[in-house]
Amino acid sequence: MKLRLIIDEGDAAYNMALDEAMLVLRAVGAIPDTLRLYVFKPSAVTIGYFQSLSSSVNLDYVKSLGIDVVRRPTGGGAVYHDSEGEITYSIIISADKVPKDFIESFRYLAEGVIRAAKYLGAPAEFVPLNDGVIAGKKFSGQAQLRRLGVVLQHGTFMYATNLDVLSNALLSPKIKLVSKGVKSIRDRVTTISEYLGRRVSRDEAVKALIKGFSDALKAELIEGSLTEAELVLANSLKWKYGSREWTYLRP
Repeated sequence: MKLRLIIDEGDAAYNMALDEAMLVLRAVGAIPDTLRLYVFKPSAVTIGYFQSLSSSVNLDYVKSLGIDVVRRPTGGGAVYHDSEGEITYSIIISADKVPKDFIESFRYLAEGVIRAAKYLGAPAEFVPLNDGVIAGKKFSGQAQLRRLGVVLQHGTFMYATNLDVLSNALLSPKIKLVSKGVKSIRDRVTTISEYLGRRVSRDEAVKALIKGFSDALKAELIEGSLTEAELVLANSLKWKYGSREWTYLRP
């Protein structure tokens, strides 16, 4: 298998618009299967398509820190993307190359994240439905969308996220915390740096992810650049992800 590799960064609305644009363009054969590694700059919170905004995010807190908030086109829970400590991946790939079973497709496409953490020295494992964990604590979450014969899966890789900011920015229902056997969000999450007891650099994280996905998917990663069609379509979709109407779709 060959995968185009894109490494970039952008604000929250751009990142979500580009993921959607790539899904559409892959569906019509305008771009190849692609792995994208990107950073949210500035830091941002993304919430799942079906989530209530006010129930998921501490809006006053994130506003005070200048943290963007955007609703994803995919499901799943709220995520804090630290511009200095987290890399997000997205895979846009033909559905016929992915297991049909939903859980197995999550596992298959997230294996690159698991291997990347292991390469850095952390004993990561996949826990269904969609978590990557180290010593029982979450360091990666995945979300997925299937449309037009294409799978978009994106997820996090928290190599050095500020977990105090994360725990203050996100809200979690008590029933969910109890089900996980923890008292707070902070007790449930970790980073690779925290586990290893040293600061992992962004460069280390990117190199580990490239090796992890290449090995997990048995893929040749070919670094490329975005096409004009991707940039034009992403820019035309960015208004949606930056709009109050989309963000507050479910207040």
